[in-house]
Amino acid sequence: MNFIKKNGIGILLCLAIAIPSWFLGKIFPVVGGAVIAIIAGMIITMFWNDKINAEAGIKWTSKIILQTAVVLLGFGMNLGVIFQTGKQSLPIIICTITTSLVIAWILKKALKVPANTSILVGVGSSIRGGSAIAATAPIIDADDDEIAQAIAVIFFFNVLAAIFFPILGKAIGFDTVHGDAFGIFAGTAINDTWDSMWNLGSETLNKAVTVKLTRTLAIIPITLGLSFIRAQKKAKEGMKGSSFSLKRTFPMFILYFVIAAIITTIC
Repeated sequence: MNFIKKNGIGILLCLAIAIPSWFLGKIFPVVGGAVIAIIAGMIITMFWNDKINAEAGIKWTSKIILQTAVVLLGFGMNLGVIFQTGKQSLPIIICTITTSLVIAWILKKALKVPANTSILVGVGSSIRGGSAIAATAPIIDADDDEIAQAIAVIFFFNVLAAIFFPILGKAIGFDTVHGDAFGIFAGTAINDTWDSMWNLGSETLNKAVTVKLTRTLAIIPITLGLSFIRAQKKAKEGMKGSSFSLKRTFPMFILYFVIAAIITTIC
């Protein structure tokens, strides 16, 4: 009962935004439910100044539900299939992820972007959009504004990629219907694939999805690395209880994500 009293209003508010946003995202896939939900939240915030009773529930949802979503993502991953068909694209994936993170770091310095926002945009654009942001945000203690900004930027990038990548692929000679090349090309850069826009072939889509799922596995080393760096930074600053501890630093929901993928692989 105490949990409901404390978090109920905030959870219901998030649910009231999420459900219609999800339906609208199905109708307008280029925009996506996440962007619609962010815009709805911004509009509500403009007119609702007294959010004290809802803050606890909103924070609980933005942390626990997002992490649960990452875990559930694991149930859609067959590690055997990913390792078998994804090894072809692994060198390209490593190069694109590394390049994206380096560019994010350079732009952070050049444009003086806040550290957390830069990290979220970097991992979101290089790994898998909102899923990577959801996995990374609690580790770096990102606040709601930073998460919203990063998701808005990533989904905007994704819309542009979904519109222009097939055009670019055809311009440089890729077969967007029967070719593996375009599937790898798209899978290393686009977080969502919209067949309804371009009528891509099943071979191309399958390759793109496999590459995309292979990229998702990069969430594991990235989150572990950020956890370690965060703990070391706190230790240097002399914060209480900041000595490095693998048990305390390890993001447990990533372990559950791996277990979910293993269950799917075995079954």
